[in-house]
Amino acid sequence: MPDRTWLDAVARLRAAREPGVLVTVAAVRGHAPRAAGAKLVVGAHRTWGSIGGGNLEAVAIDRARQMLADQAAGPEMMESALSDKVPYQRGVQCCGGTVTVLFEPLPVVPAVAIFGVGHVGLELARILARQDIDLHLIDTRPEQLADERLAVLSDAVARVRVHRPVVLPETVLGDLPADAHVLIMTHDHAEDLALCDAVLRGGSFGSIGLIGSAGKWARFRRKLAGELGHDVEAIARIKTPIGLPGIAGKEPATIAVSVAADLLAALEHNRAGVRR
Repeated sequence: MPDRTWLDAVARLRAAREPGVLVTVAAVRGHAPRAAGAKLVVGAHRTWGSIGGGNLEAVAIDRARQMLADQAAGPEMMESALSDKVPYQRGVQCCGGTVTVLFEPLPVVPAVAIFGVGHVGLELARILARQDIDLHLIDTRPEQLADERLAVLSDAVARVRVHRPVVLPETVLGDLPADAHVLIMTHDHAEDLALCDAVLRGGSFGSIGLIGSAGKWARFRRKLAGELGHDVEAIARIKTPIGLPGIAGKEPATIAVSVAADLLAALEHNRAGVRR
């Protein structure tokens, strides 16, 4: 189905996890091909909408694609005079007005997968659902993913995807984005170990976090290095314990706040690295 509006185009880019730039005519003085508010969405290989065509639009597309190449994080403004006395990159436009164009990056949002939506997992989902992320929820217990239980996420900012039914949670890994951040916190240590093994074999992923005690991790580490054959460098990709150090509370909401804060700090660090 063709995209009918710029909102459709933005939704398409987000669903495909492709970056883009929203280009808007912010202000017009004098005559111009389009009025203020006209929008154009620029992806790496396609555009949707129009801000009037001609030199103005061609230059705007060039600038938007440069922003994509530079992974620009912040908005930009550009002013263009539409006069036949101005040298143009892409042909002459002599409407006589001046147009101010706003460029807003549409980055690929982080993806987070929570394996295990028990007491802690649900509290964590409630916090992360308030963030602009793609949030994946996975559990082998159907009752944990019942609509009435997940109703607390009905006002989510995040794009929430519930994976059901799931018999072997590791089979979901192939459906996740390659850069997803994986949090392993199921009700079953055997499931947790199988997930750790599968995640290490299944791709790069953004990060891997495992909930549990030092004793649990010592047993997992021995099995991962021994019968499962992972090397020390691979095993070191798994972070455990997860959460901020110094927060010792055992209540599900307390643990969830700690884990969410730790993850959000890592996501912010990653974004800062892109800006540099």
